[in-house]
Amino acid sequence: MSSIASNQPGTVSATSLAQAWANLPPEYSIPERAPSLEEAQAYCGRLARSHYENFSVATWFLPKRMRQHFFNVYAYCRISDDLGDEVGNPAASLQLLDQWEAELDACYSGNPRHPVFVALRETVQTLDIPRQPFADLLTAFRQDQMVTRYETFDDLLAYCKNSANPVGHLVLYLCGYRDAERQRLSDYTCTALQLANFWQDVSPDYAKGRIYLPLSDMKTFGVTEDDIAAGRNTAAFCDLMAFEVDRAYDWFERGLPLIKQVDRELAVDIELFSRGGQEILHAIERQGYNVLGQRPSISKFRKLTLVARAALGKLR
Repeated sequence: MSSIASNQPGTVSATSLAQAWANLPPEYSIPERAPSLEEAQAYCGRLARSHYENFSVATWFLPKRMRQHFFNVYAYCRISDDLGDEVGNPAASLQLLDQWEAELDACYSGNPRHPVFVALRETVQTLDIPRQPFADLLTAFRQDQMVTRYETFDDLLAYCKNSANPVGHLVLYLCGYRDAERQRLSDYTCTALQLANFWQDVSPDYAKGRIYLPLSDMKTFGVTEDDIAAGRNTAAFCDLMAFEVDRAYDWFERGLPLIKQVDRELAVDIELFSRGGQEILHAIERQGYNVLGQRPSISKFRKLTLVARAALGKLR
């Protein structure tokens, strides 16, 4: 892997680690004693409903028997992401992620204390979900602490393999699908969603010290890091964004056949997230690819249109 701008953060003191936990929502901390299963499930449900409106919308179309399992997996993904992205101290993030992975290990072979893992343990045992996708996500969040630039698109895809694709695998496991072909199609969709988010968030990511635009592509189009830092939406930068947006559209198209290979409830969710990701790309196009300093967004009307379209699809 030829990713560059890699660094190895050192260790932090116990005081700094405690401060890192304190900078996160208090309910993220690992308690001394484990809650009951009912308390843990309620915790995951609250977290899922309060943190991500699109996830809550998607669960409207899920069978009721599956919602808690989705909440449990979402809660794991949400907190894992925040441990990597919201601490502001790479060394502390790495140690928090280590503590989080110890809870994941306890989920599979011991007695976890955090409510997410108490709830998740029931999910992974009931549905026979392997540990690897959960661990792969932590690999990506650790990578974010050490790698801030990607030389080629293949390097970026290697990152997406851990940062995005495991989520699709987990969803398929939740719905009873375990075959490699559906996972392959899911990988296209999840990678496309990750790319759409990268192209939407070039300025916010740069503020965190990260550039996900492949450096080789920037060089080809004559775009410099100074352009991004200064928020210059030059003609060259817009040409680069048009190229990357077309590339993301292609990955969405590769994944769409999955919609016809799963049951109707899951198909609605896949279509909702796929069309939502494509709408991000449409929003970038509507801005003339001028994403620096002005994050493209989807209007509430467009979101409602997507939901209505998905709902009609379920009724067919």
